Amino acid sequence: MNILYFLVPLALLLAGSGVWAFVWSVRNGQFEDVETPAIRMLFEDESSPDDSNGT
Repeated sequence: MNILYFLVPLALLLAGSGVWAFVWSVRNGQFEDVETPAIRMLFEDESSPDDSNGT
């Protein structure tokens, strides 16, 4: 029974931090564009990965 005095506040703290992280990400625009990342891999890049090694 005594463990509940520790686990209930811990669970509330974890839930509160999860809600805070979600609100922070929404306010900072993390969910503004959900379409482009899914189709970005279909576009061809201007430079190839082989050009970045400096040879």
